[in-house]
Amino acid sequence: MTPTRTPARRPLHEGWHLTITDGPAPVAVRDVPATVPGTLITDLHAAGLIEDPYLDRNEHDLAWTGECDVTYATRFDWRATGADRVDLVADSLDTAATVVLNGHRIAEVQNQHRSWRFDITAALREGENRLEIRFASPLRTARQNQQVLGTLPVTGNDLPYNAIRKMACNFGWDWGPVLVTSGIAGPIGLEEWSSARLDQVRPQVTVEPASTPAETGTDDGVGGRCGVVALTALVERADLLDDTAVTLSARLLDPSGRHVDGSARTAADDELDLRLTAPDPQLWWPRGYGDQPRYTVAIELRDAQERLLDAREHRIGFRTAGVVEEPDQIGTSFTIVVNDRPILAKGANWIPDDCFPSRLTEQDYRASVTDALEAGMNTLRIWGGGLYESEWLYELCDELGIMVWQDFTTACAAYSELEPLRSEFEAEAREHIVRLAWHPALVHWNGSNENVEGYHHWGWQEHIPAGTGWGLGYYTELFPALLAELDPTRSYTPTSPYSRPLPEDPRNPDHGTVHNWVAWASEEDNDYTRYRDTVPRFSAEFGYQGPANFATVARAVTERPLDPDSETMLSHQKAVGGQDKLRRGMAPHLPEVEGFDYFHFATQLNQARALLTGIGHYRSHWPVCAGTIVWQLNDCWPVTSWAAVDGDRRRKLLWYALRDVYAPVLLTIQPREDGPAVSLGNDTDQRLAGTLRLRRQRHDGTVLARAELEAQVAARSARTLTVPAELAAPTEPAAEVLVVELAGTELSVEEPSGTELSGSAVRTVHPFAEDRDSALAGGAVTARARRVEDGVEITVTASSTVRDLCVLADRVDPAATVDRQLVTLLAGESARLHVRTSAPVDADAFVAEDVLLSANDLVARAQDRAARPVAG
Repeated sequence: MTPTRTPARRPLHEGWHLTITDGPAPVAVRDVPATVPGTLITDLHAAGLIEDPYLDRNEHDLAWTGECDVTYATRFDWRATGADRVDLVADSLDTAATVVLNGHRIAEVQNQHRSWRFDITAALREGENRLEIRFASPLRTARQNQQVLGTLPVTGNDLPYNAIRKMACNFGWDWGPVLVTSGIAGPIGLEEWSSARLDQVRPQVTVEPASTPAETGTDDGVGGRCGVVALTALVERADLLDDTAVTLSARLLDPSGRHVDGSARTAADDELDLRLTAPDPQLWWPRGYGDQPRYTVAIELRDAQERLLDAREHRIGFRTAGVVEEPDQIGTSFTIVVNDRPILAKGANWIPDDCFPSRLTEQDYRASVTDALEAGMNTLRIWGGGLYESEWLYELCDELGIMVWQDFTTACAAYSELEPLRSEFEAEAREHIVRLAWHPALVHWNGSNENVEGYHHWGWQEHIPAGTGWGLGYYTELFPALLAELDPTRSYTPTSPYSRPLPEDPRNPDHGTVHNWVAWASEEDNDYTRYRDTVPRFSAEFGYQGPANFATVARAVTERPLDPDSETMLSHQKAVGGQDKLRRGMAPHLPEVEGFDYFHFATQLNQARALLTGIGHYRSHWPVCAGTIVWQLNDCWPVTSWAAVDGDRRRKLLWYALRDVYAPVLLTIQPREDGPAVSLGNDTDQRLAGTLRLRRQRHDGTVLARAELEAQVAARSARTLTVPAELAAPTEPAAEVLVVELAGTELSVEEPSGTELSGSAVRTVHPFAEDRDSALAGGAVTARARRVEDGVEITVTASSTVRDLCVLADRVDPAATVDRQLVTLLAGESARLHVRTSAPVDADAFVAEDVLLSANDLVARAQDRAARPVAG
């Protein structure tokens, strides 16, 4: 018998070259050096054969890439080590791939969303080996699949992304380019092993009522809880006829590394079960609700001679988690509950962070998750038109307390339920259900994005023959059955939006989740105040567009002068009628603007205000509305979109607005039937008690009326109080504001960013007139800038109301960042803003008139234009 040993893993990431073997490539591409993991497009760009696809209109010059066949090839040296088996293991092949080793066809596969393992023992040679992965054109493959599966509806540009198991947004979206590519999208390498290996270890991590003294950690065994880790290991044998016994053992270590429990089982079976327990475990909580302690599970597989065959180690968190949907007097609730506590979900949708995710690093993921964390979020929804994400993302969410809602990878299309597509759906779902079951951050699975809505409301039924499976079987049968088998510890919904128990009415705000796109997408009225039309139980998608930051646009669009409506600029605006909607959405609120610079600032400002309005409305109705997941956190390239952070990782004005509106204590003015009301949201564990000080004043600071209201808000709740009549009715709306401050409370909440939010700092300033109709004064702010150790400190002072003052620092230094934006000052008030920059520029550049901007400047410029003499 050959010696047994743990699997020896050898990456195969070096020495790759690619050759386009067929298709409409405009240049010959042969033996071009290739990066693995990587893609055809990124390799061609690195070789200087194409321009950067993110710049100007270069995307349109690359439509041919999705029509080409390409072969990746490398050579590697191999010597026999005595192992029973040698496998080729690939984390992701994108997408239609034929694997050839030394001229032997090893496999043909067609699914980017799953990993692959091939036994190549018989095809290996002593010495040099040649490995080829031949990728067929993904567009041609999808069309061929469509001929077998049938043509079913898709949303967007009609490319058949629903006929191939590939990242859907690679085919373009209303925020993403069409950059259809191929390549070895994940790590690839050899794995040598003998006798047996761990094919899969499936956990079910739960917290249960303790039933014995040992489980409670107490003498009498009364009460308490017990953390349980139920493990099921699937063992693969090198010899299918091998029936020798193996021993599976597992140890549970607490967050400090101390031994908590251990278990072992010896058997000849290929499926082995173990159970570990942790008396009175430390519980994992979402951020803002508690800590995130993680335990370690160490697993070993040994043979009869106790030689180690394989080992795994995972970190887990003990908690119960999922969405609770219960009938009530309104309809059906939708509330995330962790450890029996309702959680106010404050989050964003996540799309792939790059059109080419293979080039993302752990640092990239940390930067993006930090964007969510520092904006006050506790939830990320991994959207179904992208990928099952990298382990880096889920590990970061575990570490930082960010809850994850995970879509299965289907979006905005009908999907055939015929073979071979159905088997691929099942295989990828099985893999990722088990892979992600280790992560305490994962709280909810969702079967599809807008697919049921599309069937019922987008006219799909007219194009789907009677009796044809269009995906509903996946969402209502296959996926829930797999979760029941593999991981029943999380909740599941078939789709989003979804109105249980009314699947044919997925937009019903009284039941389950909604996607509110009326406020943005309406062709008649896309005023963002339409968010207030309904009070949903949970808003899982809603958003408003705004452009990328100035430095991002200036890098991506090289023409000068910049023009918001040029052909090149519109190449970076993928929403149908997007520019018209931006202008139409601003019209009720902001004065008309001229020139790119002010169009850019005004549309970013309007985007920020839209989400302040929407989330402020939803939070004022907590717990009826139990959460908001905005569209979207991030971008994959430079584009005008709904994102809070643009494709160059710059935080837009929206990001600062989200940080404000997701603060633990939120004070807003909300319209109600009996007049304006103060809404006070308290997302803390402390009861909030204090005095609301209200005053109506003119822009010049003259106070016209005052009042005080005693406010008491229970922990984790919201309360609304009517504004007294003398403060609710302005004498001159254009020249007055309502100021509400919370005082006299001892509440203090430390945020991760280091900003301390105290009761005395909670304020809202409510204008009685929209900016376009207001008397906001131009020249109402004076500013001084001075150099400090790590940048520039700006001191601003207002002589009249200044609304939403911003420092567009990236116009001066593309790397500059600002600690605060959207600052509103009253007459006589001052504030300091800190610009972090190392650029050798004059500090005064950061207070130039095109850098230091507010709503006042938009009003003043409109007034100046109106005062110009009319020609002729």
